[in-house]
Parts: sequence; C-alpha cells; structure tokens
Amino acid sequence: MSSYHLDIQEILKKIRKMDAHTIGLQFPEGLKMYATSVARQIEEKTGADVIISGDPCYGACDVSDTVMDNLVDLLVHFGHTPLPLEYDVPVLFLEAEFQLDIMPAVNEALDYLKDYKKIGLVTTTQHLHLIDELTDILRKNGKEVVMSEGKGTQKAQVLGCNFSSIENLPVDAFLFLGSGNFHPLGIKLSTDKPVIVADQYHNEARDIDKFADRMMRIRFAKITKAREAGKFGVIVSSKKGQNRMELAQSLKDIIQREGKQAFIILMNQITPELLVPYRDIDAYVITACPRIAIDDANIYDKSILTPDELLIALDKRKWDEYVMDEIRY
Repeated sequence: MSSYHLDIQEILKKIRKMDAHTIGLQFPEGLKMYATSVARQIEEKTGADVIISGDPCYGACDVSDTVMDNLVDLLVHFGHTPLPLEYDVPVLFLEAEFQLDIMPAVNEALDYLKDYKKIGLVTTTQHLHLIDELTDILRKNGKEVVMSEGKGTQKAQVLGCNFSSIENLPVDAFLFLGSGNFHPLGIKLSTDKPVIVADQYHNEARDIDKFADRMMRIRFAKITKAREAGKFGVIVSSKKGQNRMELAQSLKDIIQREGKQAFIILMNQITPELLVPYRDIDAYVITACPRIAIDDANIYDKSILTPDELLIALDKRKWDEYVMDEIRY
C-alpha cells in the first residue's frame, strides 16, 4: 500500500479463524486513505461486512472498541502496537510498516552524529522493523548503538506519551527515525542529550535543539499567563487509554488549596470549539494526551497546560525541573 505495508493476509486469517461476520476497521489519520481499499478486499475475500471508523484516531490509547461494541465481531486497529488495556471487543493490532528508502535521511544524520560515539536509537511503531538495518549502518560507521525496552513499549520504541525506553541510557546522543518534532522534543526534554532526527518522509536530517528552544519559550509564556488564572478547567479524556481521573482529582485539590477554583470537564474529543461555552474559565489543564497542550497550544485562546506545567504555574515545581507529561501503563 504505497509507503506502507499492511498485512491483509493476517486479517483474513484472523477472520476465518474466528468465523467473524462483521469487521470493524480503525485507521490513524495518515492511513485513512487506505480504508476503502482494505474494506473492499476483506468483503470480497471473506464475505464479511465491514464498518469503517470515521472518527479521529490518536494512537493505541484511542481504540474504538467501546463504540464498536455489539456492532462487530472483530476490530482491526492499524498502525499501532497494543497497550496493556482491556478491550470491549476482540482487537487485532496490525502494524503499518514504512516501505520507502531511509538512506538519504540516515546519511545526512550521520554528518550530525560525527562527533558522537554512543548513539541511542529510537523510533515509533511504523519503523521498528527498520531498527536492525539502521543498527548495522551505524555500526559500520563506527558507532556504538544502545537501545532499551520501556514500560509498555518495545525495544527502541517511544510513544507520544511514553519515553520510558530511553530513561538513563548511557549515550552521547540520540538518533530518532521518523517525522515530526513531538517525539524528538520529548526525547530532548527527558534526557537533555543531543537529538538528531532522520526524517525519511522528507529525506532530510535535523538537530532538534532550535525547535526545542523555541517550544520552551512558548511553554514558558503559557505558564506565566496561567499564573494569573483564578479559575481552571481540568480536562479528563473519556478514552480509556488516556483517562486519568485520579490525577485530575488530585490536581483539582491542589488548585483549590491555592485559593483558586477548579472544575473537572470530561470530554471525548478536545477542540477549541468545544471549549467555547466555558468562557468564565481562565486556563485549562490537560490530563489527556500530552500532545494537545504541546502541539496544539497556538489554536487555543487560553493557556493549555500539562499537569507538570500546572505545578510550575502554582510554584509547586521549579522551571528547571520541567519534564514532559507521560502516561505510563
């Protein structure tokens, strides 16, 4: 399937083994373009009916099993590895393996890494199958490769909310294989080590330092503005993989002990439009996906903080103790 390999045969085998008659399909945004093609193949080759989830999908923390309950015999979730959660329907997690050439980006990344010996290798689910190849390349260029498993993650894997695989790794620098800046930013803030991105989607490499510096200036401004807030909304996600109600309750207590008001708001989707009615709230704390506060900060007209940023705003933690918010399973 173009840039990705989706193992349709594995789906067909699972359907036949279960004698499943109705199949649910769930794709992250980058793979939704393949949804109707996959559905057609399943229906033609098994006779099963297919229901495609049209809702946004943010990761393995956002499986549509509850929505699909009593509708499907099997849900196929694409592009992510499973989390240790209980699902309402049987779920087949199917990885989408990236297929394009990584060498142009890796070769450029090697220039950035020339002064470093011990390299921590990190990537996301779609590229885990490339780790052995990348390890060989680095070793042939005189590098020592260091990798580790995390809590709920595979070796060398990071999630948008879980950087446990890189904790305390004895390395000089990290090489991240993938696109975007959020994961490399998390690696940088979690380790304070140099982080080089090998972006095979754009055939380029880059150092994350300038982006990290710019992002931290933005976060400092958001935290500073939130210090003036008298009324906070503490947002909790109803998605089972993101739901941290106990954390929200503890944050509400902390806010109230400071003489401020706090209200817990339970939401499935979190968007600026859905927060418009709460005009009296001065700032929000996100206990759902950490990417909402970091990646989407500029689309909200009020400060959107992570739990750790709230503690800084309330002088419960120092700025130089800043850490990325994580959801550990």
